[in-house]
Amino acid sequence: MKPVLRCALMLASLLLLNACSPKFDWRDARGSNAPFSILMPGKPLSDSKDMQLEGIKVKMDMLAGEVGGISFAVGSTKAEDAGKAGLIMEAMKKGMINNIQGTPETTKSLSADMLQVHGKLRNGQPVTMVGRFLVRGPWVYQIIMLGQEKDMKQDVIDTYMTSFKSN
Repeated sequence: MKPVLRCALMLASLLLLNACSPKFDWRDARGSNAPFSILMPGKPLSDSKDMQLEGIKVKMDMLAGEVGGISFAVGSTKAEDAGKAGLIMEAMKKGMINNIQGTPETTKSLSADMLQVHGKLRNGQPVTMVGRFLVRGPWVYQIIMLGQEKDMKQDVIDTYMTSFKSN
């Protein structure tokens, strides 16, 4: 076998092995208080805290992890008054956009419930957020990916965002 052909075959084999590596190690995760499931990379951590959204006191539960330079998070809360769920959802969206210094000019709608925002972190580092904001009955959800644009691959976005199911 010619050295060039052998080298090409070895390179192709390495590329195939790398493509199969479980970088994101997708796992089924479920909300501890909220009724949902989603594929999360690695083993996510959970936390909750009381906060104010548009003057409405809510308990926000978070499920989050970080892999490959991308932060993945699901925030959920139950609206005591289901009629205010939409207001809470809009406050979540506004808060996330403000957190990364996003503007209407840097925000693009990807679908009816999903958007992409280019902004920057407090340290000035550019960042991209892809987020879904949903209301399901009294439950309000934010499904977020946050990282550098170069790391936000479409197949990863699709896997994460489409795996969300409210139960």
